[in-house]
Amino acid sequence: MPPTDSESTDTPWLSDAEQCAWRTYLDASKLLMHQLEKDLQPFGLTNNDYEILVNLSESADKRLRMSDLATATLQSKSRLSHQITRMENAGLVRRENCESDRRGLYAVLTDEGGAMMQKVAPHHVASVRRHFIDMIKPEELIRLSAVLKPVTQDLRGKRGKI
Repeated sequence: MPPTDSESTDTPWLSDAEQCAWRTYLDASKLLMHQLEKDLQPFGLTNNDYEILVNLSESADKRLRMSDLATATLQSKSRLSHQITRMENAGLVRRENCESDRRGLYAVLTDEGGAMMQKVAPHHVASVRRHFIDMIKPEELIRLSAVLKPVTQDLRGKRGKI
């Protein structure tokens, strides 16, 4: 719902410090995700591909219901379906019917997808370390987690998926 005129005029503008923090966060997150994606390209993967492979590799039986995977990856069911089709064509995942719900489908990590994870994961972790972890002091990482946790919890709550 768009804001009313009174809401838009009553909104306090960001202070210089708030504006700096917000824009620094935006720049850092965009640049980091761009770099991580670039580092996955030699393997023929995108950040979304890798996130799906991670979720499947860490799940019981290496499979998740499509609706749960959509929630976990913050993708619409439609967008995820297209993504899974592309990954199926690459042999990384397959779909399976859900026996308890005829309308339900599972995304399942294939042996090839598992092998891809084993191959790519060390490179991805090295990229995360090089471009993020090693740039921040250990005590600052703890503080960063503490600072971002309430934002994450609030936004997950708004999605109804805590």
